[in-house]
This record gives sequence, C-alpha cells and structure tokens, in this order.
Amino acid sequence: MEAAARKHRMPADAELARVPIQGTLRIDALPQPATRRPVDLGAIAKGYEAMTSPGSTGALASGPALLVFVSFSMPEPALSRLVDQAARAGATMVLRGFVGGSLQQTVQRTQQLIGQRQVGFQIDPQAFDRFSVTATPTFVLLRAGAVPAPCAAGTCFPASGYVSTVGDVSVDYALEFIKRGAPGFKQEADSFLLKMKGGRR
Repeated sequence: MEAAARKHRMPADAELARVPIQGTLRIDALPQPATRRPVDLGAIAKGYEAMTSPGSTGALASGPALLVFVSFSMPEPALSRLVDQAARAGATMVLRGFVGGSLQQTVQRTQQLIGQRQVGFQIDPQAFDRFSVTATPTFVLLRAGAVPAPCAAGTCFPASGYVSTVGDVSVDYALEFIKRGAPGFKQEADSFLLKMKGGRR
C-alpha cells in the first residue's frame, strides 16, 4: 500500500494551482456540421418546452403538428426514409434522449442522418410518456389549438386533441391510416399529405 501511495501520490496544492480551470460547457464549441444549416443545438437540448408549457399552445397555435417518434436503434434505411418524408411533410422527429448520454454524440449522429435535409429534431423524453409511446416509429397527429394540461407526465394533451399510430411504415401511409381510422382528423392528415406531394400549406 505504501509503495502504491508513493507511486500514485496526490498532487500538491502548488501543482493543482498550475492546472488551468476549465470553463463551463460551450455548446458552440461542439463539432458543427459541414452543411450551410448547422444543427440547432439549443433547440435539440430544449425539446418541446414551448409547446407543452401549461397555458401555451406553442407551435399548435398556427396549425396542426405531426410528430414522428424515432430511435437511433432503428435501422439506418428506415430512419433515413422517415427523415426525408418528415422534411417534405413539415413534421418533427422526436428522440427520447441523447446517444450514449452525450450531447456531442447526438449532434454528430443527427447531422450524419439529416445531411442537407431541413427537418426538425427534438429531444423530449416526457413526450414519450405524454403520448404513451412504447415503440418506434410512432406517428402523432395533433389538432391546431390543442392545449396541454397538467398530468402525471408533466403536461398532456386531451385525447380529443391528438391521434397516434405505430408501425414500421412511411409517413404518408401512417397519415392515410389515421384518416381511415379517425375520420375526425382527416383535415389535419390531408394538410400534411398535401405538403408531401409538393402542394401549398
């Protein structure tokens, strides 16, 4: 023990004083993508705070929202297909958390996946509970003006405010399925299908 203590001694106060003190984490110092539109690290880290704050409709005030819940454990081709379709539909991809618990790894993985495509990515673990998401991909279509209320998951949307479906399918297939199974959401589903076909919003 004494030999080990001598070999691996604690540094003296004078030695510690010479070590530069690392500042706070600088998000802007993380690796940035080589594209013209860098990943918005602040938005990724912040999640859906604005949408889910009690008393605020957030993004839902101006129209319906389409959320695509995904995981990086999904096959790469399936993820890439969903990113492409979500970009065309104006949908938002939702992740439960960071890759390996690391913001840096998440940024790198996300940028590799989206490339030049313009698509929203959010990290919101509570959203998985809020919409009872237990498998990916899950597609959640919310009505315009749906207002969240306090619940066990923090805030929840009323059942009349959204509809969801799960399965390894395309975004347009999920929307068509929602139209058939929940006719009351036909208008919302059609608005995203029109965007996917290149129509106006």
